[in-house]
Amino acid sequence: MHDLTDVTIRSTSVSEMDNNVYLITAKATGAQVLIDAADDAPAIRRLIADGAGDADRAAKLALIVTTHSHWDHVRALAEIVGETGARTAAGAPDVSDIAVPTDVPLDHGDVGEFDGFTLEAISLRGHTPGSIALVYRDPHGPAHLFTGDSLFPGGVGNTGGDGQRFESLYNDVVERIFNRFDDDTIVHPGHGKPTTLGAERPSLPSWRSRGW
Repeated sequence: MHDLTDVTIRSTSVSEMDNNVYLITAKATGAQVLIDAADDAPAIRRLIADGAGDADRAAKLALIVTTHSHWDHVRALAEIVGETGARTAAGAPDVSDIAVPTDVPLDHGDVGEFDGFTLEAISLRGHTPGSIALVYRDPHGPAHLFTGDSLFPGGVGNTGGDGQRFESLYNDVVERIFNRFDDDTIVHPGHGKPTTLGAERPSLPSWRSRGW
């Protein structure tokens, strides 16, 4: 857990795919955003309940954001939406590939204003056409990036060996993430362990040369 000044960031790993589910909770207001209802609804319920304990007021799940449309990131989406009534969001080009209706199609640069924090959507085209990252800019510390399957420790996401898709994703990751955010920015990927931009930046040329 990241216990920040204004919010907490909790996560749980679910399924055989080691999918990360993230929850941001505003301490002062209880507003919550869930990122990727990937699988295992009971584990996600526990995550939401644990986050509620971080807030000074009754917690309310305001939004569930899906970072991209792949099946392993949406398996619990319908159940959690049905239980909580939360609105849903995803990158606009991926909306048609997600069975659960999307209330808020996201474009690059869209900003969500929640009661106690904001999140900006960053389009990272290549893993899927509508893949997005979300950034929380902590006023008191480094930024936090939730990158789905577009950026991991050791490289960008899978583009199926398609050179054009790789170029698209690599260029977006460089221009929209590495060129905009500082080295202490914390990266929370869709699978596996977190990293920082500073830890990954020296490897950018090798990622480009290898093509994945």
